[in-house]
Amino acid sequence: MLTKEVNETMTRIGPGTPMGMLMRRYWHPIAGVAELDENPVKKVRILCEDLVLYRDRSGNLGLIDEPCPHRRVSMEYGIPEQEGLRCPYHGWLFNHEGRCLEQPAEPWDSTFKDRVTTKSYPVQALGGLVFAYLGPAPAPLLPRFDLLVWENVVRQVGVTVVPCNWLQCMENSLDPVHVEWLHGYYMDYVWSRRGRLPRQFQAKHKRIGFDRFEFGIIKRRVVEGNTEEDDPWKVGHPIIFPTILRIGSSGNYRFDYRVPVDDTHTLHLTYSVYRPGIPLPPQQSVPVYDLPLFDDQGKWMTEVILVQDFFAWASQGAVAGRDREHLGQSDIGIIMFRDLLREQMELVQQGQDPMGTVRDPSQNHCILVPQEEHSYDARAAGRTASQWEGSRVLVTPERFSPIQSYVRDLFQQAEVRGAGGEALLPAPDFPSYPEGPHHRQVQLQP
Repeated sequence: MLTKEVNETMTRIGPGTPMGMLMRRYWHPIAGVAELDENPVKKVRILCEDLVLYRDRSGNLGLIDEPCPHRRVSMEYGIPEQEGLRCPYHGWLFNHEGRCLEQPAEPWDSTFKDRVTTKSYPVQALGGLVFAYLGPAPAPLLPRFDLLVWENVVRQVGVTVVPCNWLQCMENSLDPVHVEWLHGYYMDYVWSRRGRLPRQFQAKHKRIGFDRFEFGIIKRRVVEGNTEEDDPWKVGHPIIFPTILRIGSSGNYRFDYRVPVDDTHTLHLTYSVYRPGIPLPPQQSVPVYDLPLFDDQGKWMTEVILVQDFFAWASQGAVAGRDREHLGQSDIGIIMFRDLLREQMELVQQGQDPMGTVRDPSQNHCILVPQEEHSYDARAAGRTASQWEGSRVLVTPERFSPIQSYVRDLFQQAEVRGAGGEALLPAPDFPSYPEGPHHRQVQLQP
């Protein structure tokens, strides 16, 4: 367990807090690019700061403080100009650097505008997402992780705001055993009450392990029916520090971003990438859809796998009371993650870059990270990719997707071409990291 004081330090992410200082050293996704097609101005809240994201008429992105520095009117209702965003109240115009370009009601020869600025942060678009950096200059490079830059893929983004602190969302990713129970035993219970039994996860965990690598922690597992020579242990899948989970296999991959909105809310972006193995035209727009938490009766939609996670996180309270928990041996991943957070906070306080910081452009063309290509889920054995896509829609976020039938059709096309002898595009060559000096593991069953 943690003391109340340490729990406060680990969870509070406002300006000037130790964790807030660490979080501000990373780029975070704040919106989908497609959202600005519908409305070029969007209010965002991240790391306890209220800001306005906009795209001006030249196509430039900006992220500035929500209140106009003149009379504190919200810039959420601002007017995009050729350069910058104009306040709707008195027409003051600000560019993406926060400089005031015009003050229409002031004397023509006034220099007042040159002495007025508003808070601004750098933003970049990549892979259909808009990323923001709220830390000190010089900003590191926005990491070009593989899912963000691959060609011949289809992408989509599911968006949810979960009513709890970011840390309980991330700790879930360091807890392999919950899959067996929350998404297996409990899932079976939920669906059996509906007269169906999808059997989401049947295998029991025999062994779990965790290794540090340059971008975070690799999670490994052995379940009944697998050995240490199988992908789930030999390769594993990563938690990209500090707020990203990477999962998927067989042409269907995903980043789950857990972006701290404030101390009691987390923006969850389900960034799905589909690689059917056939040439595809460039995707003109990456669709963004809402992933709801509750059904029409106001109950958690616990028949959906990801909403089961959301429920488990939020039911711990807005901020989990870690001073009252009792951790066991199977919680070694959570303990390792907390140790890593403390270590990285100390590095930042010493003026150093935290882990995963990218500053060399030559190392940022396409960053491949470990990914088990063959899932530990025995249900996938013997199924084609399109059959897998079709069966999973009922219980995954894709049930709310506007393009899932199109995705399934692409996998079916790939199967037909492959069956006809056509060579498909090769699967990604993911790196693997051997068990290292930071390896932690526990044997759960003989």
